[in-house]
Amino acid sequence: MVTSKVAKRYAQGLLNFTQEAGMTASVLPEMKDLVNTIEKSRDLQSFFGSPIVDAKKKVSIAREIFKDFSPVTRNLLEMVIKHGRESHLRNIGQEFINKVEDMNGVQRITLTSATALSQENIQNILKSTHLVNHQNQFELKSIIKPEILGGYILRVGDQQVDASVKSKLNRLKKEFQLN
Repeated sequence: MVTSKVAKRYAQGLLNFTQEAGMTASVLPEMKDLVNTIEKSRDLQSFFGSPIVDAKKKVSIAREIFKDFSPVTRNLLEMVIKHGRESHLRNIGQEFINKVEDMNGVQRITLTSATALSQENIQNILKSTHLVNHQNQFELKSIIKPEILGGYILRVGDQQVDASVKSKLNRLKKEFQLN
């Protein structure tokens, strides 16, 4: 997913402010809640993306939905909405989470497979590669894509190991075409 410049700038501003105020640890779970809430609700996505609904109405709804958040997070939400950037709220929250995790040395790992993998298989895959730094914490996201037919695709940061059946078949196909 490509993150917009808008999301990166707001997230960096929030990070700078929370670091100065010593509130990064308390704002992080709120950003995770924000991202989850928006991701799980198509209605909320449509509401924030609608140009028809005015900013005052969006602010009042956001205040009600996120009333348990800290004043820092509520003020950010209000500011983003008043500047007409509410469609970027999920990305702003996710970018903030990513920045905090990067600061804390958390690796983001994506494991794509054709079917659901057992914990034992996941651990074996992670141990078999040099890409995963086992000294650091990591966040594992599992994706199931039947179209890869079998095997797995492991992505750690900007590096990838493609051990999928589909890619192996494609390589064989190219070799046959060349010979």
